[in-house]
Amino acid sequence: MQQPAIGIIGYGEVGRIFALGLKEKGATIAGAWDIKFGAEATRDVTRAAAAADGVPALASSAEVCAVATLVISAVTASSTLAVAEEAAQHIRPGALFLDLNSASPGTKQKCSALIEAAGGHYVEAGVMTSVPPYGIRVPMLLGGAKAAELAPQLVAWGMDAKAVSEKLGVASAIKMCRSVMIKGLEALVIESYATARHYGVEAHVLPTLAETFPSIDWEKQGAYFFSRVVQHGKRRAEEMRESANTVREAGFEPYMTAAIADKQQWVADQAAAGVFADVADDARWQDFADRLLAARTR
Repeated sequence: MQQPAIGIIGYGEVGRIFALGLKEKGATIAGAWDIKFGAEATRDVTRAAAAADGVPALASSAEVCAVATLVISAVTASSTLAVAEEAAQHIRPGALFLDLNSASPGTKQKCSALIEAAGGHYVEAGVMTSVPPYGIRVPMLLGGAKAAELAPQLVAWGMDAKAVSEKLGVASAIKMCRSVMIKGLEALVIESYATARHYGVEAHVLPTLAETFPSIDWEKQGAYFFSRVVQHGKRRAEEMRESANTVREAGFEPYMTAAIADKQQWVADQAAAGVFADVADDARWQDFADRLLAARTR
């Protein structure tokens, strides 16, 4: 395929990482749009950041679609369908729409129907782990009729992309089922560790975990889980609601998955309230847990 002009919808952590990483590999970034580009409180800072990155900050997703032959959607899970609905009104005939968002197979299928009806080509991506440690080399599974065609171009840019199915929903199902486990572990660790800290028994609990699962550094893993949920709990909660939809689409009631979403949202709410304001991202898990314990009396 010809070298495409790339447009990015969503210039948050993930969108920016992909823009910078792809630029470094010689790809053409035609422009990006983010809702923060238009909001008065964030407009100047976010547009200045894009300018510093050498990425044109466009005025709307419509403008992104007008200049791009490959549109990358990197927004929050709850915005997945709305972005596809908007893009379908403006996407260029024959353009590819790569959806990186964490959404259920049913949501991805709805997005695909919109984009394909408008003359575009929809490719779903299941991003299989946290993006920041990997950058654009984050493992990614692709699905859709054009997945096998797009994968070699992404690999040529240094991405770890693999087409797994022409059928829409397979890549997302893999991603979302994995998310139930990973985000569930995060929620369990936060609940278990904070409770153990309250009772003063963490020095007994963690060694028993190490005996059962000796390959995991439970101190280090606990600190990482706390940090990621404190930073990104809102986004994780949205993803887990989509995971719950995935479970429902399979015909099951998502008892566990819904509870994981609630726990992730609760931590996000604590963070928004300033509970972790003085805790560094790389702090010990005990520091995060102590703030939660102290917040109970506020």
